[in-house]
This record gives sequence, structure tokens and C-alpha cells, in this order.
Amino acid sequence: MMNINYKKYADGLVPAIIQDGITNKVLMLGFMNEEAFNQTTKTQQVTFFSRTKNRLWTKGEESGNYLYVQDIKLDCDDDTLLIKVKPVRAVCHTGADTCWNEKNQSDDFLFVLENVIATRKNEPAQQSYTSQLFAKGINKIAQKLGEEAVELVIEAKDDDEELFKNEAADMLFHYLILLQAKGFKLSDIVSILEERHQSKK
Repeated sequence: MMNINYKKYADGLVPAIIQDGITNKVLMLGFMNEEAFNQTTKTQQVTFFSRTKNRLWTKGEESGNYLYVQDIKLDCDDDTLLIKVKPVRAVCHTGADTCWNEKNQSDDFLFVLENVIATRKNEPAQQSYTSQLFAKGINKIAQKLGEEAVELVIEAKDDDEELFKNEAADMLFHYLILLQAKGFKLSDIVSILEERHQSKK
């Protein structure tokens, strides 16, 4: 239960920062009163209080470009919301990905790829190679990673740089699949490497 301080501001509205749950890009800023917040949590679609329309306004109600809620956090002063979402198409009314005219892309593609792989695991697509591999189970996934590792070692002994890079990409891709299958994220492994680095300073 969030104790949001709607009385902090004279109009009873609190800022709601909207962030993409995968890329972490800030998409837009809106305002919510208690009714808008309750509507958002009930429908899992972001609903604001529009100061220009003077009513509740669900983002995408006209365009179809909805913002589906993934997580909601309240700041330390209880007066600002951070809402992580899965956006449908462009967010800004101008047609841009964000209201700051930025591309909605992560600065680290590996984490974007990791989230795509997680989606293929949790929401299987019939034609997806990744979903099919998850369906075959952990033994097949581990075997496939082993095969890719062997192919990478073989290419490392030759002088074809393009083949080596492609085999390295294949191995990294299947490594990310194995992590997901085991219930881990890349950040879990990065944390271990960071701890090792710190301990050797």
C-alpha cells in the first residue's frame, strides 16, 4: 500500500515519471490524482489526470499507444511516482519515441537482448527459435551452449575474423539463454565480477 502525499501540491496532483521497463529510457512526464492512480493500478494501463482536459485520461485512449504498467515506485518524499512500462509504439503526440525526441533504445544492447530472451521464455512464440529452445529444457540449452563454445574455439585457431566474431556472438546469445533458463540475469554475473575486482584492489 503506497501512502502517496497528494496534499503536497495545491492541485492534489503528483508527478508521474514514465520509464521504459526494458530500455530504462524516460518516456514522458504526467500527473496523477488519487483517482488516476487507482485507475492505473486497476487496469494496468497508465492513466493521468489531464490538466488541459480537466479529466482522467488514459494514455493511448485515442491513438492506441497504451502504456502497460510493469512496476510502480514511490520516491523518498512520497510525492513523486516512477512507473516502469511496456509502451505500445511511440509515446509522444509528435510521433517521437519519447517526449524529449530521443530514440527509445538502451545504451547497453546486451540488456535489451536479455529482456527479449526473457519475453520469449515467458510469452512463447510458436515460430521463435528461442522459445523452441526453452521448450526443449535445460539439458538441450546447456548442450547447445557447449556446441557453440566448441565452434568458437575452433574458429579461434583460424584466421577468419568474421567467422570468429559470428561464433562469439552465437555463444554469447546462447549463454544469455542459459542464464534465463537457470533463473539468473546478466546483472547477477556482473555483480560477481565486480566483487572479484574490488577484492583484488
